[in-house]
Amino acid sequence: MLKTIDSREALAIGIEAARRRSLDWLAGQQMPGAPKGCLRISPHHDASRWPGVLLPGTYNGILCLDLLDGLAPWSEGERNALADWLERSRLPDGRFRIAGMVDADVFKKPDLRETWGYIDFHVGNYTLGAIEALAPARKPQLDFTLPYLDERTLGHWLSLRDLRDPWQEGNNIVNLASFLLLLRQHGGAAPEAVNRALDQLFDWHDRLREPTTGFWGVGQLSDATRLLHAFAGSMHNFHLWYHEGRPLEGQERAVDYCLSLPPRIDSACIDVDAVDVLVHGGQLLDYRRAEIEAWLAALLPELLAFQNADGGFCDVRRGLRRQDGWVRGYEEPQGLSNTFATWFRWIAIAMIADTLWPGRWRWNFRRMIGIGYRRDPA
Repeated sequence: MLKTIDSREALAIGIEAARRRSLDWLAGQQMPGAPKGCLRISPHHDASRWPGVLLPGTYNGILCLDLLDGLAPWSEGERNALADWLERSRLPDGRFRIAGMVDADVFKKPDLRETWGYIDFHVGNYTLGAIEALAPARKPQLDFTLPYLDERTLGHWLSLRDLRDPWQEGNNIVNLASFLLLLRQHGGAAPEAVNRALDQLFDWHDRLREPTTGFWGVGQLSDATRLLHAFAGSMHNFHLWYHEGRPLEGQERAVDYCLSLPPRIDSACIDVDAVDVLVHGGQLLDYRRAEIEAWLAALLPELLAFQNADGGFCDVRRGLRRQDGWVRGYEEPQGLSNTFATWFRWIAIAMIADTLWPGRWRWNFRRMIGIGYRRDPA
């Protein structure tokens, strides 16, 4: 007699099959002649024309491989060889830079210094995360972070955060906070100095939080798009509370907002943001847990069905995809599997799977705060 498989178990089987397909797809992006794990960002990527794009192709791919436990068979020599390759993109003060990016081709804000600050922080967070996944004992170079330990310097930087664009600023803040936490972890600065800077970040947030939503951002009460962007930016900031074990004011309202969203595919960023808020809300609060699990269970088959036939994932189906901030640089059609979207989609799937089937799979969530971080359920 054939054994009947219920829908929940069928979903679990689907997760494992999707995981194997994505691991095969990632292996297929290997750059010939480069260290193991040096990956093209997509099948469209011509590395002879755009060699710098191997850096984001690789850090996204390695973080995805680590999440899926795909680094487990690697030797210490293979891990260190790729970590060495990643560090070739490091500037003397510890920032990382994608080769080929130049002033005339980048934009995040009218102030060029702010543009480069955003890009360098973002590339740095992900590259350092990949290096930590490969060689966790390797001490990072973080000289560029040391000025932010000064109260006046950090205060001035915070005064320049433009909460008309909370999504962008949420990235800025979580990336700086991640570097401060690395300083404390690796002994790059006195713990007391780092903790004072972290307290300053907490105080700034407490003053500017919108109490009716729990988010940060201008105009979020009068416009649905601004509210969406405030949510997407604020979930980055929330990681600082999760990491430091502090109660997060307004967390219930953030959960309420995410449960009001339909459990269907949006962009890779929005989807993982909502899942992150709900998974941490379910973990840390005695609040709407059954509704959270039902919402996550409804989104999971949508995510699995969104996997491309080649085993990777795309961000969205239409338009052009660019490296964040590189407005006149590398671009490729949306809809293609790429390492960025494959990693982001798997963060969402893994967080849901670990909530619905705790302990069934080994998921290596990021230890650095930022996208892919999950507070230890223990």
